[in-house]
Amino acid sequence: MQDQENQSVPNPQADDAAPAEPTLEEQLASTEARLAEMHDAFMRAKADGENIRRRAQEDVAKAHKFAVESFAEAMVPVKDSLETALTVEAPTIESLKEGVEMTLKQLNAAFERNRLVEVLPVQGEKLDPMKHQAVAVVPAEQEANTIVSVLQKGYMIADRLLRPAIVTTAQAK
Repeated sequence: MQDQENQSVPNPQADDAAPAEPTLEEQLASTEARLAEMHDAFMRAKADGENIRRRAQEDVAKAHKFAVESFAEAMVPVKDSLETALTVEAPTIESLKEGVEMTLKQLNAAFERNRLVEVLPVQGEKLDPMKHQAVAVVPAEQEANTIVSVLQKGYMIADRLLRPAIVTTAQAK
C-alpha cells in the first residue's frame, strides 16, 4: 500500500525540472531587446558605410588635385634649364645646340617617368584610326590606307591617346 501512496504523491522536484513557458511579457521584452541590438548594429554598419564613402571621396578629390604633381616635379628641371640658357650673355651656336639637346634629354626623361609615349608611325605602316589622324590622301606607290608621311607625332599616356599622330595616307589605286 505504501508503494501506491508513493506513486500517487507528486514529486516536487520533477515539476521544477520541466521548463516553464515564458509569459507574453517576457517574450515581448526579449524580442524588443533583440530588436534594439539589431537596430544598433544596423546604425553602426550604416555609419561605417558613410565613413568609407566619405574617405573614398576625399581620396578621389586628393588624387584629382595632385594628379599632375609627379609630372610637374619632372618638368621643373626642364624649365630651370631653359631659364639658365636665357641668362647666358654671349651664347654660341654650339653652346645653344648643346643646351637644347640636354634640355630635350631632361624632357624625354620626364615623359618616360610619367609614361608619356610618342606615337611615331613609320612609312608603310597601316593606318590605325585609334592612334593616327589622316589629314590627306595622296597618290603613292604603296598599299592603300598605309602611312606615306608623318606631319606631327602623337602622344599616349599609358594606354590612353593624348594626341593622334597627324599623317598622310596612300590613295587607293
